[in-house]
Amino acid sequence: MVNSITEKEFTLFRKFIYEYAGIDLSPAKQTMVGSRLSKRVNYYQLDNYRQYYDLVMGNDNPQELQMLVNILTTNETYFFREPKHFDYLRDNVLKGWSGGPFRIWSAASSSGEEAYSLAMLLADTLSHRPWEIIGSDLSTKVLTKATKGVYMMDRLDLLDEKYLKKYCQKGVRSQEGTLRVVDSLRKHTRFGQVNLMKPLPASIGMFDVIFLRNVLIYFDNETKKSVVERVVSKLKPGGLFFISHSETLNRVTDMVKMVQPSIYIKND
Repeated sequence: MVNSITEKEFTLFRKFIYEYAGIDLSPAKQTMVGSRLSKRVNYYQLDNYRQYYDLVMGNDNPQELQMLVNILTTNETYFFREPKHFDYLRDNVLKGWSGGPFRIWSAASSSGEEAYSLAMLLADTLSHRPWEIIGSDLSTKVLTKATKGVYMMDRLDLLDEKYLKKYCQKGVRSQEGTLRVVDSLRKHTRFGQVNLMKPLPASIGMFDVIFLRNVLIYFDNETKKSVVERVVSKLKPGGLFFISHSETLNRVTDMVKMVQPSIYIKND
């Protein structure tokens, strides 16, 4: 078994994930990072974390580099998290929608619960009018889970019973205790890897609504500004931008103005 990660070793990984993903790990995360990485250090039978860092940073290890990114990015989410956002979207936007195809970007979609929560809302409110949801994340591990659309039943505390019956299939036999999002939602919901620290792909298009929740808390002010303005550039004028209730855009950008705390509208 490898010894505990040293402060010097932790600094190497902390610097990497900041430069790669904009995530600013606090010194308090040192033990957590060491615990998460210890399995990879032991897998390669290395003596210390510095050897693993050198292995990952080698030019011939793109798969292990992605593994490191997957390990260091936090992915805690569940269906209809912060439900007031979904209520606002339904009551103030979707019910009166008369425009063209409605597009939402779940810009830090993790394992897909947010994107599928939005899909349920759109399917239920827009009826047969066209809509599309794009979910993106940096971690390939969570994107694979999101694409499959299979979840444990214990993630459903805030999922309305009518949505559960209408849009989810309960697993049986070996799949008991799980649910699968129905195909009619999944065909409108696509997932792909996007690094919000880098130029966004033109192919992603423009959106009526963007959710970027529980992400900005990991960024310093400079990174927060660059990420928000990069993401908001894909929002149509008058489109809505949702962040977490624990976050704020105060003095971050003038590209949007606050509608109410955690909900912003893009300037025309």
